[in-house]
Amino acid sequence: MPNWLYTFGYRSADGVGCALQAKYQGGIYCISSLDRALITSLLSLGTLVGALSGGVVADDCGRRGGILFSLLLFLAGASMQVFFTNIVGLIVGRVVAGLGVGSVSMLVPMYQAEAAPPQLRGAIVSCYQLSITLGIFGSQVISSATRSIESTASWRIPIGAQILWGLLLMGGTFVLPESPRHLINQGKLTQGRRSLATMRGRPENSEIVNAEYKEIFASIEAERVIDQGSLLDCFRSKIMLKRTLCGVFAGAFQQLTGVNFIWYYSTQFFTQVGISEPYLASVALSIVNVCMTAPGIMLVERLGRRKLLLNGALWMSTCQLIIGAVSIGVDEGSSAANSILLAFTTFFVAGFASTWGCGTWVLISELYPLRLRGKAMSLATASHWLWSWAVAFSVPYLTDPNELAMGSRIAFVWFVTTFMGAIWTFFCVPETSGWSLEELDGMFASGTPYRLTPHWKPSTDSRALVDASFVVPHSENYFLEQTNSSYTTV
Repeated sequence: MPNWLYTFGYRSADGVGCALQAKYQGGIYCISSLDRALITSLLSLGTLVGALSGGVVADDCGRRGGILFSLLLFLAGASMQVFFTNIVGLIVGRVVAGLGVGSVSMLVPMYQAEAAPPQLRGAIVSCYQLSITLGIFGSQVISSATRSIESTASWRIPIGAQILWGLLLMGGTFVLPESPRHLINQGKLTQGRRSLATMRGRPENSEIVNAEYKEIFASIEAERVIDQGSLLDCFRSKIMLKRTLCGVFAGAFQQLTGVNFIWYYSTQFFTQVGISEPYLASVALSIVNVCMTAPGIMLVERLGRRKLLLNGALWMSTCQLIIGAVSIGVDEGSSAANSILLAFTTFFVAGFASTWGCGTWVLISELYPLRLRGKAMSLATASHWLWSWAVAFSVPYLTDPNELAMGSRIAFVWFVTTFMGAIWTFFCVPETSGWSLEELDGMFASGTPYRLTPHWKPSTDSRALVDASFVVPHSENYFLEQTNSSYTTV
């Protein structure tokens, strides 16, 4: 449910653009490529800033408190978009809403990963993406339903609906427990144990709760010897640099698949290439997006993160190559070209929804140690929104008939970037499924090459390697003494 909210607002850009473009055709408004690029892309700039600041919010306010604060920003921005009537007011409202969206988009996967048991973590974090697809579908349906209204209600209704989802999400967040890892890290041990027991559905003194609590506590005590960590610590050591860059590139390559070209501009693009029912085609794609996310939730655990992303990148790049080849070999706008375009765009969306849609957020949420999780996830999420902005801003100039007029040939761009993502995945993406977040710290600290991590197994002293990520001059015995003494004081 969380990101039904934010994607609904995010995807409403297309509804606004379509409504205004339709009115221009009736002689009421004129929306240039620059205006459409600004309206669609500036929310991404707001989300970029929101994502970068989200780590500070997560550490200072907690995961739950950070989500609530971000929702207040989102609701303020959504209200501004509804009540302002000019382009400037709409853009300012989108930037403000973007601040909340960016922060929430980082905080929600973090909260889910910290709250979930290892064996269900991938599936639970994948529900984040399922909520996104539901939001896209909802906004497509409402935008389509209001497109024929001959007043500002044609775009006020889709935007205003965001406020309802925001209020519902805020109400749900109030009843959520705080992340147990955050509470324990803050020294609130009793509350942390209670939160962990609530999330596991077991008594506080149960063996399962005690074992997980001790593992979390030991890892936090080991990191506490170092310090709380700064943003620069995400880059200081070779091991931590690799972990940070893995998340940053994952966020970038997800956007460089070209998927948001479809969600931002599908209606306008389908109109330009001569598809007779562009709104219906967009709604159909959003239905495929929802339906194919469900297999992704299962595959992210069954295949693992690495294999899922690699196969998905090869799948999507093949679809884009075929679309691009058809744009050269068949007359654009012909019945045959449009049929192939729609078919392989559908296959592409299915591939994204079942692989990179789920897998990227799961991977990013698992990469980092607790002391740096907020800051490093902020960087990864900011990368996602930076490239989202770049795609949203550049596409009108690449595809519009009065600009570069690439049309369907833009698929060659997405083919190149997505295939590069496949190569990067093979060499630079670790396998993170099946282990607790604390065990993953040991895997990264062991120095195992990422392409070999599917075969990694935790050893008895793997947790003692965690501090290698931070280049701290104390011995393994000191680490063990600290953790053992910590257990006796709880």
